[in-house]
Amino acid sequence: MGGAGVPVVVGLDNGGNSNNATVLTMDGRFLVDGLVEIPSEVRAGPEAAIEALARAFDGVLALTGVPRELVRAVGLDTPGPASATGVISSRGSTNFSQPAWRGYDVRGALERRLGLPVSYANDGNAAALYAHHVHFGADAMSRSSVAAIVGTGLGGGVVEAGRVVGGAAGMAGEFGHVHIPLDGLLAPGQQSPVCACGFTGDAESVASLTGIERNLLPYWLARYPGHPLAAEEPSRAAKLVRGYGERGDALARQVFAQQAMALGRLFTIAANFTDPHAYFVGGGVVEAAPEFRDWFLAAVREHTVLREEQAAVATFALVPERDMAGARGAAIAALEAIRVGGGPLVAR
Repeated sequence: MGGAGVPVVVGLDNGGNSNNATVLTMDGRFLVDGLVEIPSEVRAGPEAAIEALARAFDGVLALTGVPRELVRAVGLDTPGPASATGVISSRGSTNFSQPAWRGYDVRGALERRLGLPVSYANDGNAAALYAHHVHFGADAMSRSSVAAIVGTGLGGGVVEAGRVVGGAAGMAGEFGHVHIPLDGLLAPGQQSPVCACGFTGDAESVASLTGIERNLLPYWLARYPGHPLAAEEPSRAAKLVRGYGERGDALARQVFAQQAMALGRLFTIAANFTDPHAYFVGGGVVEAAPEFRDWFLAAVREHTVLREEQAAVATFALVPERDMAGARGAAIAALEAIRVGGGPLVAR
């Protein structure tokens, strides 16, 4: 599996539950074809989480047979909000909610732990970068896109001319905390959804696993008495909804119809800011059976309002290799950082 002595970069995708790792050779070949996951330990605090990332790093090298001395850099992505240099925001993070994480330099801590250069990307940015380059290929540097990544929270990224738009503080593309119109999205008597960050009516309050657990399921379960999910603990029930949705369950389809509408309204806002060539949807919500994925993406497209000229040139697509996109995007960012001799592939 190894790269026969070719130098590599390692991509580490940190999530609320798991770390995923990949290896990318300097000549552009991924040495990992699937998920290489271990628990992320983020809820145990920063020190435990950094050690978990180090274990993920060691584990993927052992799996691929790559000697540590061939690693030139590491690409790290985490959920946001975080600065361009990997300092976790003091507000708004769903996965890093404990006080010890606020203002924590996760990139710098991992760099010290591994003794290797570490580049940083928001997880949504990393997945967006990977989706953009895979989708457009040789034309990537002349195209633009936006991506919404649905997971525990809602991440995203804006790519312009093949480069992630980072923003002044590194927090551009935080789609989860963009407020969306709720008129016509909420059902009769449904309360305005509240995000873990404290915002009311932002995109993540609807389009995320946390949004399902806290805001959507309680409402719909009250309207479907006797549904099997009512007997489950709330966090487990939220994770089981997608399986019901794949089977066409009416309650689950109501939940995901609201999520699709929320993403469509989010993309409508993005269309008027960036007018991209492509809109990508990724994350757990589309890691599902083909019929459900197609239905969900079509619903997102239906609720994205574009002008005639925009609709003629825009495409809607799923993030490729959805469960590996974060780690692969982080690895691409690390490789580009080496190639240009500076920071990750980010536009400011």
